[in-house]
Amino acid sequence: MKYALVTGGSRGIGRAICVRLAQEGYNMLINYASNKAEAQRTLELIGGQGELLPFDVRNSQQTRQALEGWQQRHDGEYIEVVVNNAGIRRDNVMALMPEDDWHSVLDITLSGFFNVTQPLLPAMQLHKFGRIVTMASVSGLKGLPGQTNYSAAKGGVIAATKALAQETARRGITVNAVAPGFIKTDMTEGLDEAALKKTIPAQRFGTPEEVADLVAFLVSQNAGYITGEVISINGGLYT
Repeated sequence: MKYALVTGGSRGIGRAICVRLAQEGYNMLINYASNKAEAQRTLELIGGQGELLPFDVRNSQQTRQALEGWQQRHDGEYIEVVVNNAGIRRDNVMALMPEDDWHSVLDITLSGFFNVTQPLLPAMQLHKFGRIVTMASVSGLKGLPGQTNYSAAKGGVIAATKALAQETARRGITVNAVAPGFIKTDMTEGLDEAALKKTIPAQRFGTPEEVADLVAFLVSQNAGYITGEVISINGGLYT
């Protein structure tokens, strides 16, 4: 049986990835921090083909305990795919940014990347196969005003992706990042979609399903020679 873990899998892009990877035959581990009802809804959408795995990615001890607990319950199995999707936005100009908003965004995105990925690497190395995909952002590539914290976090995981890919390639483990532009989810609610669409060559927001299709390819056998890459999916917004 194949197992894939998606952090922040209860809604939006994370939910779409869970649905898509379940279609590829993966038994999904749906991570969430607090919204069990939405995580349960994701599990229902994939016909129960998986299980819920609650933990807060920014808490290293809690994350490690959850992953070790899963491993103890699944002797002889391993998590071969991890999608680091959990993240939040706390937008503000830096001059007015509360310190907590800086740390919260970096802790979930950047520290979460380490807390989740590091414990899973030994089993991937042992089996000489693994797929690690992390959600970056156009903000991490070009920087966006009002998103110094978010840009720093996403830029950090881009750099970490490139470094880790070089450490793991010889063991059959690929490490890539996906950098979405404006995707129609609850994280983009409140934005002026009509105005923003005028800045996008494709003249529309993307869908979570389009991002999920890209992730499904990156975790497939066909993408075994792609590693250390940051693949944009932004309708031509930034190239």
